[in-house]
Amino acid sequence: MKPIVTFYDTKPYDKIYFEELGSSYPFEMNYLESKLNKKSAILAKGSEVIVSFVNDTLDQEALQRLEEAGVKMIALRCAGFNHVDIKYAKDRFLIARVPAYSPYAVAEHTLGLILTLNRKLHRAYNRTREYNFSLNGLIGFDLRNKTIGIIGTGKIGQTFMQVISGLGMNILAYDPYPVKNSDIHYVSFDELCAKSDIISLHCPLTKESYHIINRESISKMKEGVFLINTSRGALIDSEALLDGIKEQKIGAAGLDVYEEETDLFYEDYSDTIIQDDTLARLITMPNVIVTSHQAFLTKEALKEIANQTLKNINCYFTNTPLPEQVIVK
Repeated sequence: MKPIVTFYDTKPYDKIYFEELGSSYPFEMNYLESKLNKKSAILAKGSEVIVSFVNDTLDQEALQRLEEAGVKMIALRCAGFNHVDIKYAKDRFLIARVPAYSPYAVAEHTLGLILTLNRKLHRAYNRTREYNFSLNGLIGFDLRNKTIGIIGTGKIGQTFMQVISGLGMNILAYDPYPVKNSDIHYVSFDELCAKSDIISLHCPLTKESYHIINRESISKMKEGVFLINTSRGALIDSEALLDGIKEQKIGAAGLDVYEEETDLFYEDYSDTIIQDDTLARLITMPNVIVTSHQAFLTKEALKEIANQTLKNINCYFTNTPLPEQVIVK
């Protein structure tokens, strides 16, 4: 009898690639639509391995219930693991992740947000559908010779630099752990804030980076600065962002992530009144674009996520070293 692997928070676009690639592996896959949390953890009973996504909640209570259900491995089909209580998980679970499924997917989505906000493509699209061909209010600016500040120079940050390299922009970067022997132009965080016309976030969420964009840092930025976040929602203090937009300090914001997204993103609430007033107000603003954590969503990325996740799981069942294991110190 094949062992069963339980997937949480499964969407149709996940299953396509897992089913396509999974037939050659010696385990069966049980797909659940439920997000993983302390209530749904019991559904993993009978599975040594569960597969989790970025908006699942793996706090201590959820992990305790997974442990009681007999789970030994947590396979994350994402790069980040800030949604996991890593300290509690240490010595209780084997945890693996997918650190580099497609940096191009996220980098290209970031550029898409910048171009759309700058040239008002979202507004133009809505206008022309109503046969309104006026150009009033649609003025943008040339990106050439503007300064873009990139916070975080890991794989995605570096790939984003490659993607925008042909636009003729001045590129500044900030990272507490700079890439050695590179030609990246690093500056201090304060200098990046002060000089950048556009700021794009590409860093992980840690204690140090939590709310790195806050009232103080926003106050140091240029008037009309564009803020783009395709990393983690809690890098930005949403209330400070909202106030910055209202005060016209922030000229535009492109958000693929939001700090309170867990119970909202990936679901259809079009017939529901959203109770998150901050998000609701952000969405109504003409100079804000919110996408629902879709920057990763390309065919190539989905296939690589499935491929690497299945490899990680197979390493567990074959008792072979896990190259993508999350090491807890």
